[in-house]
Amino acid sequence: MSIFKAYDIRGIYNEDFDKDTAYKIGYHLPDVVKTDNVLIGYDIRNSSPEIFDYLTRGLLERDIEVFDMGLATTPSVYFNTVDGDFDLSIQITASHNSKEYNGMKISKKKALPIGYDTGLDKLEKLVKESNVKLDNNQFSKRKESIIEYQGQYKYLNFLKKHQPDIESLNIIIDASNGMTSLFLNEIFGDDVDYINYEMNGDFPGHDPNPMNEENLDDIKKKIKDKDYDLGVVYDGDGDRVIFLDEKGSFISPDLITAVLAEHFLKDKSNQYVIHDIRTSCSVSEHIKNLGGKPFMWKVGHAFAKLKMRELDAVLGGELAGHYYFRDFYYCDSGLLTSFIFLNEVNKYKKEQGINLSKIIEKIDNYESSGEINFKIDNKQKVMKNVVNFFREKEKPEHIYDFDGFRLEFQDWWFNIRPSNTEPYLRLVVEAEEIGKLNKKVNLLKKLIKNNVSNNNLI
Repeated sequence: MSIFKAYDIRGIYNEDFDKDTAYKIGYHLPDVVKTDNVLIGYDIRNSSPEIFDYLTRGLLERDIEVFDMGLATTPSVYFNTVDGDFDLSIQITASHNSKEYNGMKISKKKALPIGYDTGLDKLEKLVKESNVKLDNNQFSKRKESIIEYQGQYKYLNFLKKHQPDIESLNIIIDASNGMTSLFLNEIFGDDVDYINYEMNGDFPGHDPNPMNEENLDDIKKKIKDKDYDLGVVYDGDGDRVIFLDEKGSFISPDLITAVLAEHFLKDKSNQYVIHDIRTSCSVSEHIKNLGGKPFMWKVGHAFAKLKMRELDAVLGGELAGHYYFRDFYYCDSGLLTSFIFLNEVNKYKKEQGINLSKIIEKIDNYESSGEINFKIDNKQKVMKNVVNFFREKEKPEHIYDFDGFRLEFQDWWFNIRPSNTEPYLRLVVEAEEIGKLNKKVNLLKKLIKNNVSNNNLI
């Protein structure tokens, strides 16, 4: 499987790619993005320093001036790309993937993402066909020219301007042993409790993927054992966040978009709010009730950021826990999301005396399966066969086919799509009542299983 994905570069290090690949990526990037400088940050993964080393060798070989942020969250690299007026930036990270993975998120001027359709395809071809060889002697002369860039301090100052009011809340934060710990104490200090706080590339607490509920066992137990109002969990590189309510229940991240919309639409409605194709109907209905304009679009930051710019959308949200803000250069930030969300929850508790579960209960009007994953080889074939079955048997009212497929019926809908970053076929089902939901989930599982030649399901 190629490491060049729809919106980033990612794979198992020293299996899917290695230091020579990193060198070639650095060497050929100037052929994709015309630049004479680049800003680079990296996460705490054990392989990140070596990737940085060889990536910069390639860049320096092309006479590109390298600015080194050192350990950084992905959002801090986005912020400094714009703030420092860089033509190109790279964050070395595999985001929420487990420790054996690594990769790169690449942006150009104004933090515009480079996805497969906007440059990674060309880079992949150049890297695969490349005959360049590493010259260690040449690099040793150039390495001294790498410039340290103190961008994390600029980002921290930006974050402090958005510091949340949490005086009525008792909060526990799980940092997933990831990059948000660079800033958490500076923002929250001792006003919250922490777990998995220390940055550690082995991720000893759990894999840095907050969407996997197995990784939430520890924080759920602590919420139930102590009187917390909510829990906050960040992913490995700090661009995603999820929340748990006072009961320790996981809140579907698409519903968080609806709460965030209350913040942005209260003073000026009639603005676009983007949500992805997997999002609950509850969210679009809530946005409309607030006077906003919901817009459904593709999954992934390389798609969301461009569409937000096109529509000048004030906010964007995804089921995976990414949230994008016009006032943050249309980029995503787990920390900024949590600040806005905590402000809203704090306000509800102070003014109306209601807790987080009640806030979500007011918004959520449907029954949902959550995201169900199937590990299969022939994703496209299975997906099309399933969609054709419903086209013939149940006659959907609406069919959306811009990111997998979303088929909508009178009292239920489903989305089936191939993951752009992992070997999964993903399914989300929503219905007006639980009986219909269970019936349709079981039918879809049966159809998928019957269409899989190797029956390799998880």
